Amino acid sequence: MDYLRAFLVGGAFCAIGQILIDKTRLTPARILTGFVCAGVILSLIGVYEPLADFAGAGASVPLTGFGHNLFLGVKEGIRENGILGILTGPLTAASGGICAVVVFALIAAFVSKPKMK
Repeated sequence: MDYLRAFLVGGAFCAIGQILIDKTRLTPARILTGFVCAGVILSLIGVYEPLADFAGAGASVPLTGFGHNLFLGVKEGIRENGILGILTGPLTAASGGICAVVVFALIAAFVSKPKMK
């Protein structure tokens, strides 16, 4: 049942993204940024945490989950460091994911052969 819930919620996020690509003139970069911002906003109003509890990886893996993670980092950073936590909190919360992206991109760069257009 967990897999089904993750599939349905993650698929809904993907369907929303596909609709935005097909029906609007937004660039993919703006849509991806919008998903991160949506994760922050949904976390701020208290909707994302129950959704993540319900859907598991279907809500935590997409970019909305990254936005939720940034929000939690800001919240924790403000609690620990005051106003400076606005800057340090998100970096601390997302450092593992950012490091993984850099490492995997480096591995992909070493493995692949770039082609000139």
